[in-house]
Amino acid sequence: MLALLVAATPAFADFRPIQEENMFRALVEGRELTRFGVRLEVLPHGEITGRGFGMNVGGEWEWRDGYFCRTLEFGQSGDPYNCQLVLQDGNTLRFISDQGQGDQADLRIR
Repeated sequence: MLALLVAATPAFADFRPIQEENMFRALVEGRELTRFGVRLEVLPHGEITGRGFGMNVGGEWEWRDGYFCRTLEFGQSGDPYNCQLVLQDGNTLRFISDQGQGDQADLRIR
């Protein structure tokens, strides 16, 4: 069990939480967030736009109590309102759903 914990630690060791909205905005304004098949912009007025795997992506966001809270729509589907913990390691932002208790996605800042 200890070996599993030690082996898992480096993957998270360099990620630091983004707790302030102004810090988050400074990282994303005027930039794209990308990962394989996905390009998104988090706009200053609370809108999310972009493309994901050939579909338009849209949504709304706000910063609430230290979390990035957003809705997303893509194709005929979407994700309901969810507040996510945001972590940063260099040019990578890690979004962890359910206030840091759920699934995670890493996006590069470009």
